[in-house]
Amino acid sequence: MIVIGIDPGYAIVGIGVVEYNGNKFRPISYGAITTDAAMPTVDRLKRIYDEMTTLIDKYQPDAVAIEELFFNSNQKTAINVAQARGALLVAVKNKNIPIYEYTPLQVKQSVTGYGRADKTQVQQMVKMLLNLNVIPKPDDAADGLALAICHAHSSKINNMFDLNRVK
Repeated sequence: MIVIGIDPGYAIVGIGVVEYNGNKFRPISYGAITTDAAMPTVDRLKRIYDEMTTLIDKYQPDAVAIEELFFNSNQKTAINVAQARGALLVAVKNKNIPIYEYTPLQVKQSVTGYGRADKTQVQQMVKMLLNLNVIPKPDDAADGLALAICHAHSSKINNMFDLNRVK
């Protein structure tokens, strides 16, 4: 099973592509979709949509795992990230790939075994689980990989009960 994990953002979208087979992980790719702050909003959203579409075409995932949004402060940032997340969801939906949503707590629990793990603990576990030499950079890419790992760990339950799937 190939899973693309997405950490949604407006300036940086973290992407992690992982193959999960027989309880073993193989990292395929990771990185980020970036947009320049000087670009108009609609151009930034188009870039995010187009690059996500290209990644889906390239890796042909069986599923996409995306982080649910959680904001407690900056409303402008929340709106921009929500718009970018919408562009990502439409890109995936247009390719008929199943989409699964996970909270940050679910991702941390799945990757580290502890729902209150800090960013460094998650990054170290991603590095270890994927047998990487270094922690993936940017941090958003490590988060994308963590989302893909989370979905792989949850895939049997998700397939049985359709939990976390976007309808």
